[in-house]
Amino acid sequence: MKRIGFIGLGTMGLPMAGHLLEANYPLTIYNRTKEKANKLVTQGAEIATSPQEVALKSDVVFTMLTADAAVREVILGDKGIIHGAHPGLIVVDSSTISPKTSKEAASTLAEKGVDMLDAPVTGSEPQAIDGILTFMVGGSRDIYEQCKPLFEVMGKQSFYMGKSGAGSYTKLANNTMGAINLLSFSEAITMATKAGIDPELFVKVVSGGGARSGMMENKADKVMSRDFSPHFMTDLIHKDLGLASDVAKELDLPVPVLSVVKELFQLARAKGLGKEDMSSIIKCYEEWAGIEVTHRK
Repeated sequence: MKRIGFIGLGTMGLPMAGHLLEANYPLTIYNRTKEKANKLVTQGAEIATSPQEVALKSDVVFTMLTADAAVREVILGDKGIIHGAHPGLIVVDSSTISPKTSKEAASTLAEKGVDMLDAPVTGSEPQAIDGILTFMVGGSRDIYEQCKPLFEVMGKQSFYMGKSGAGSYTKLANNTMGAINLLSFSEAITMATKAGIDPELFVKVVSGGGARSGMMENKADKVMSRDFSPHFMTDLIHKDLGLASDVAKELDLPVPVLSVVKELFQLARAKGLGKEDMSSIIKCYEEWAGIEVTHRK
């Protein structure tokens, strides 16, 4: 059985690593904040003092981090994974980062004989907890096939998207679509509520037609119950939209809707909503409309 390493035990990484441990994979973990690792240690995981040590003790190392700089530091920095390189080591990065960073890290690791997959996921904390994430994977198809059983432990499905960087390109396109859908839902439900329509009934109607969306299904109840605890923070979706904008420039592609949506999430951040769930963008619309979208008493 392959020895697994996991670096980054945040909102997504902690449950993902937990599923691997529950599947009886030998697990070595590292997190900058050690307290977040305690739960897994009590369940049998071994804690390491650096990404380098994780690599030395693992056959496959997963990383789930918040931004490009963190990925570069963990993989290529002092005491990074690259310094624990050994024959057969595979690195799987599930962070949402720039495809450029994914390709650069993979190229540098390849010089040390290490294979890397970029394998970001669809879904947020609830899907990570339930083990129903979807992986979109770039890199070597042979390495993907080797890692597929691990993806199946943490998710419901995985797709091989193409060469290095393809997973990251797919994820940014996916998150662009998700953010646009969330804004369309926010505008529409605010309009209906302002017009005196029961928002809960509005959601039921929309769910049966062409305007239905996964984002509405995931976020409608959070909005109406006023639960803006983060499944996916406003700060993070804004970061991802910035990366998507960079990709659009790289591809010389006009993205007028993406540009507007990105600015609206910046507005939400300016209003202090950055650490709340991305669905808190509804508060901007509520302020403009002078109403609150909530369950009727």
